[in-house]
Amino acid sequence: APACDGLHCPARDLINWPTGLGGAGCGASVTIGMIDTGLNIDHEVLAGADIDLTRIAPEDYEASAAIHGTAVASILVGDPRTRVPGLLPGLPLVAVDAFHRASGDERADAFTLVRALDHLSGRGVQVINLSLAGPPNKVLEDTLLQLTEQRGIPVVAAVGNDGPQAEAAYPAAYDNVIAVTAVDRGGTIYRRANRGTHVEIAAPGVEVWTAASVKGARWKTGTSFAAPHVTAAVALWL
Repeated sequence: APACDGLHCPARDLINWPTGLGGAGCGASVTIGMIDTGLNIDHEVLAGADIDLTRIAPEDYEASAAIHGTAVASILVGDPRTRVPGLLPGLPLVAVDAFHRASGDERADAFTLVRALDHLSGRGVQVINLSLAGPPNKVLEDTLLQLTEQRGIPVVAAVGNDGPQAEAAYPAAYDNVIAVTAVDRGGTIYRRANRGTHVEIAAPGVEVWTAASVKGARWKTGTSFAAPHVTAAVALWL
């Protein structure tokens, strides 16, 4: 296969990601699910992708911006002919926008997350990416247990960016969820990543080359951008 050429390559080289993967590659197609903010599905990086986007949030809430979700989706399924080739271009992605804007921040409540997970399960996804973190919630915990234990759907979540002294964040800290931290190109842990015994795996998440919200591309840092690398690896394994 040809050597990787582009700003996205250092992250791939770090994890020995195979080159030349696409939806027409070997094996059966795997449907990836993600819950995030909105996505700009008209972005050149995502315009040709097979994305099923649904907004599940209370109607009277202010919609989330399409910045975070666009970046995460582009890492997964970005068009290989653009500046941000995805790890698994061509695979179907079922995305749920479950976030809203509140006091200068973007948030998703537990009830909406549960509805979003139920939607993904109903659409037949085989792995779920959750680049989000927050407090524990019993209903969310029970829903995730049903997905992972009864339906056998692996769930991958970012550990959060509240710093090494912070409390564990959820859903990453649940035993049945794959908790992902971020490292830089040298393999050093991201300085703001949450730490703890629940952290299971590290992936590139410092200065990852990904899609900007409206057009073009930019560097992004955070455990949110490490998680899709692991989600893609799970999909590849499946």
